Amino acid sequence: MVRDGLKTRQRSGFGRLKVLVVDDHPVVRDGLGTLLRQLGEGTIVLEAGDASEGLALVQECADLDIVVLDMVLPGLDGLGAIAAFGRARPELPVIVLSSSEDAQTARRALAHGALGFVPKSASRQTLLAAVRLVMSGEIYVPALVLGEAAPAAAPARIEARQAPSTLTDRQIEVLRLLTAGRTNLNIAAELGLSEKTVKAHVTAIFKAMNVFNRTQAATRAREMGLI
Repeated sequence: MVRDGLKTRQRSGFGRLKVLVVDDHPVVRDGLGTLLRQLGEGTIVLEAGDASEGLALVQECADLDIVVLDMVLPGLDGLGAIAAFGRARPELPVIVLSSSEDAQTARRALAHGALGFVPKSASRQTLLAAVRLVMSGEIYVPALVLGEAAPAAAPARIEARQAPSTLTDRQIEVLRLLTAGRTNLNIAAELGLSEKTVKAHVTAIFKAMNVFNRTQAATRAREMGLI
């Protein structure tokens, strides 16, 4: 089922958003739709009951901005769906909404390409904040994962030192401006890119460097001698 929500409050910064909610429970979809329409006036929420229906909408709607995806779906499961959305539209961010509060489940979702993982036990404002953060070009990592970050720090630094070979020249330009404190809008103006393209570069940089935010990216960039 597809439902467009048009009566929402204005949210500055992103303009009108088009969000796809993929969940097999109609009541959950309705509730998420009502919540997500608080992101801004004119926000449109599309609904899909499974991954196949969601992928069809992705193909039909080139102007989708973000996907909110349940981890447990009929047919193709959550991890498979994340990968499928990534293949269909690599630049389209996916946030996972899950009943699980297991750190390993969250890590697997992020490793498969999700840009955020929000437990269903989280507050409504947490989900809205996660969407806003991801739309700003960053990755939303829940506290349940951050709490386990210390043991993984050493391997992450090793992977980071290998990152330059996976970054394009343009991404290194974006990284240097990012670490200098420039906003996505500033970077877009300086490099002659669209803000959406800059967001896509920032997301790719975070994935390549195995970091979750700009502060970590700046630290890794210094470790690699890029700045």
